[in-house]
Amino acid sequence: MPKNPFRYFKTSREIIHLAVMMYVRFPLSLRNVEDLLHERGIDTCHESVRLWVDRFDPIFAGKIRTKRASYMRQQTQWQWHLDEVFAKINGVQHYLWRAVDHEGEVLESYVTKTRDKQAALTFLKKAMKRYGAPRKVITDRLRSYGAAMKDIGNCDRQEVGRHLNNRAENSHLPFRRRERAMSRFRRMSNLQKFASTHASFHNHFNLDRHINHRSTFRSMRNAALSEWRQLLAG
Repeated sequence: MPKNPFRYFKTSREIIHLAVMMYVRFPLSLRNVEDLLHERGIDTCHESVRLWVDRFDPIFAGKIRTKRASYMRQQTQWQWHLDEVFAKINGVQHYLWRAVDHEGEVLESYVTKTRDKQAALTFLKKAMKRYGAPRKVITDRLRSYGAAMKDIGNCDRQEVGRHLNNRAENSHLPFRRRERAMSRFRRMSNLQKFASTHASFHNHFNLDRHINHRSTFRSMRNAALSEWRQLLAG
């Protein structure tokens, strides 16, 4: 029987669920979350929120990622969009590789210090191991993609175009907003950890409210929240 991850915490799991979801889903600081919890009658410290996020964020995101990956492996992977995000850590340039499907769902995030063929190859292998091989891969003009896909043997599936990769470019915006709220990152491991968990939460709660009717959006939002509670109750 798996051990209860909340066994050493005096705070109820419902409060921890709420605090972690608020911090990761919305561009809030730790003190913002503390103030919002205080308005609900919950007296806690922002350092407690930091501890909860560090401890439970990967657990919650892992449950979401496992369920969505098992579902997506059963579906045909039609089209992927690959792109990199530039991020500075202590003044040193790093690169966050991101894979997005044709609907804008973030599939994989991977942080490296270089943009060479080896980094692109590792990133592609990680994404394909989890979700399978796509029929089409759209990238920018970075040569590392072509070299890596040639090694894998699917270079005939690559497409490069001026505006074809807008789907990946637009997917960076939620992460960039969250990055500014966190005052950027200080370690490479922190960037990798947050990029992965933020993608899982964003995929789960991204309901495309701008293209759905209000009634459809409400039903989808209720379903996402219900699924979130079921995942954490298990």
